[in-house]
Amino acid sequence: MTVNQSGWKPSAPIGHAGETGTVTGNRALMLEEPLIFEIGDTDTTGVDFAATGTAAGSRLGSLLRTSEIGLPGLTEPETVRHYTRLSRQNYAIDLGLFPLGSCTMKHNPRLNEKMARLPGFADIHPLQPQETVQGALELINQLAFWLIDLTGMHGVAMSPKAGAHGELCGLLCIRAALEARGDARQVVLVPESAHGTNPATAAFCGYRVENIPANAAGRVDLEALKARLGPDVAAVMITNPNTCGLFEPDMKAISEAVHAAGAFVYCDGANFNAIVGKVRPGDLGIDAMHINLHKTFSTPHGGGGPGSGPVVLSEALSPFGPLPFAAKMPDGSFKLVEEESAGEEHPNAFGRMTAFHGQMGMFTRALTYILSHGADGLKQVAEDAVLNANYILRSLEDVLDAPFARSGPCMHEAIFSDKDFAGGLTTLDLAKALIDEGFHPMTMYFPLVVHGAMLIEPTETESKAALDQFISALRSIAERARAGDESLKAAPVHAPRRRLDETLAARKPVIAWRQPAPDAPKISARSEVGGQ
Repeated sequence: MTVNQSGWKPSAPIGHAGETGTVTGNRALMLEEPLIFEIGDTDTTGVDFAATGTAAGSRLGSLLRTSEIGLPGLTEPETVRHYTRLSRQNYAIDLGLFPLGSCTMKHNPRLNEKMARLPGFADIHPLQPQETVQGALELINQLAFWLIDLTGMHGVAMSPKAGAHGELCGLLCIRAALEARGDARQVVLVPESAHGTNPATAAFCGYRVENIPANAAGRVDLEALKARLGPDVAAVMITNPNTCGLFEPDMKAISEAVHAAGAFVYCDGANFNAIVGKVRPGDLGIDAMHINLHKTFSTPHGGGGPGSGPVVLSEALSPFGPLPFAAKMPDGSFKLVEEESAGEEHPNAFGRMTAFHGQMGMFTRALTYILSHGADGLKQVAEDAVLNANYILRSLEDVLDAPFARSGPCMHEAIFSDKDFAGGLTTLDLAKALIDEGFHPMTMYFPLVVHGAMLIEPTETESKAALDQFISALRSIAERARAGDESLKAAPVHAPRRRLDETLAARKPVIAWRQPAPDAPKISARSEVGGQ
């Protein structure tokens, strides 16, 4: 079997027919595809351009290219077929369920996409005069008030670009508030059940991070937290619902204890989709919380982004929020309050998070989603997400170890472990076998408080029929794992690629194509260089 330097190997031998292989490497409608550099010819082009003089190019000066660019020339059919064939080897939310826990990979309604493409939203420029983008500023302002209302907070910073960026914004607000009262604190406490970005963000802000253990029920150990609070603690960063998929019932007691110690409460709001319309974080004593618009309000996630992570702030922290922000003027117009007017309107702002304000495409999609549902509909979003997750939990707890099943209902995600697997089989083997069943694997080995963790989030957009199909596939694989079925170690068998050599791919990634020397032996993307 052959592999390339990134560590993959085809699921069938290349270049000869056999029991599972074909001469072409194709498997029916699943077509093998070489690199684009291996398809085209650098001496030809798929498009003819009229010859141009050198005058236009001379303006580039020293930047003028001195050698050929080396890109292959492809016809339109070749180009379209190349990317279409590659797309057939990809998994997407439009193909099926994404059970990734802690990621909320829900369906993106097409209405949202239509609204985001409207003129005035899709084609505006951040340097336009403000009087020409009044509608966009009004949309941002309206979304801001929805987020404030849904969370029970006092203000919101709309400019952070993602969840971790929002965490940074919240901690910078906390630092500014502490500095304003002349209080230099050095420590941020982070529970074991928090998202992994929390300690990284605190360390990036210059704080020393200390861990707070979880109790046997998978929640924050309240007594351990109280015992550690002191004059050196700036904040507690807590994820609620937490990464074990559990709500923190002691949240108000935690906030009261933290505030009594002179510190602030930062809530990682990535899991707000589990409680939106049901619980207002402001009522729980939260001082700052980022909201992942892609998780709770259905804007595209990951490669469909860019993202957006607004941060809602308590009354104590609102004066220290970043610039710029959209504000409604007495005459009904909207203004983007920027640094030059900070002395008059927002004197305590800690500065900017980004060069420009927010991400218009995400704001438009999120507000469309909110207005489509209304307050009651958003409440049902949370209820359906929790219902689906508990359906997964109770349908699989007899074949998969569920460490917190006795702690009561989960929230938006269910967690399992590989505790009862036999024959040396692990979570990884189960996940690879799930690919053969046509499903993207769940989140694996996270959170770290559960050995061999499998974190599954079905989201509210999946039907019972879709969940039943997923449950059936997972039950079958789990039963095989409990029986020590060695064949699971070979999975996936039917995917376009077999198991990656993940260590080689991570440590020696090949991310650039190099033209081989004319006298060098031909090495294709499938040439064997080691690995599995």
